[in-house]
Order: sequence, then C-alpha cells, then structure tokens
Amino acid sequence: MNYWLIKSEPNTYSYSDLEKIGKDHWDGVRNYAARNHMKNMKKGDLAFFYHSVNEKQIVGIAECVTEFYQDPTTEDDRWLVVDFAPKQKLKKPVSLEEIKKEPALAEMILLKISRLSVQPVTKKEFDHIMKMSEA
Repeated sequence: MNYWLIKSEPNTYSYSDLEKIGKDHWDGVRNYAARNHMKNMKKGDLAFFYHSVNEKQIVGIAECVTEFYQDPTTEDDRWLVVDFAPKQKLKKPVSLEEIKKEPALAEMILLKISRLSVQPVTKKEFDHIMKMSEA
C-alpha cells in the first residue's frame, strides 16, 4: 500500500463534500508531477485530504477505489483522474503549522513543494500524522 496527500480548497471541494457524495473522481489536475503521482496510485492506497488556502490542514483520509483513467472534464488525453471514497475524518485536524514544527516530518513534500496538489507521503510520515491527530 502507498500513501498520498491530495489538496483541495475547502470552499471549492471539501472532505465533507466527498463524504456526502460517497465516491468521486479527483479531477482538474493540470500538473505533470501530480498527474504522474496519480498514475502510481493503486486501489486501496490511502490519501490524506488536505484543505488548502485558508485552513491549511489535513482533515481526513480518502481511499483510492479505482486506478487512473481519462479525466472526463477534458478531451485532452494527457490528463487523468482516480476515484476516491471517504475513509475517515481525523479526530483532530493536523495543521500545516503543526507539521512544520515536527522534526520527524521535515522531509515531507508538503513542506518542500507546497503547491503540488497530489504528492506521496511515506508510511512513517503517515503514521506520525495519525498519532498527531489523536493527541
């Protein structure tokens, strides 16, 4: 299993929106690095759902339920989507500020390439953030 972080502006598409829908495709990705990460996602992989812009916090976990296919919002075959379903809301959201303060998370891509909307997360980082959310 692999771990990921996917970002969305909560006023555009929030974790609560995903919960209401139940399963949805992750569309609109127009960055090659993010697209390539989506190509590597496998069914069963878990992704932190990060509310960007104003909130800047991880709020939930989504599960990849289908692997990549053509993005239905464009005819340009360079772009693709994967489907996610909500897995669980975090007990306590973990903010970007909290992540920045954790030496164990200093190498997270979130801190190094902050604008990347889809990015890998190591198992160690995933587990550490889960512990932070339960504190």
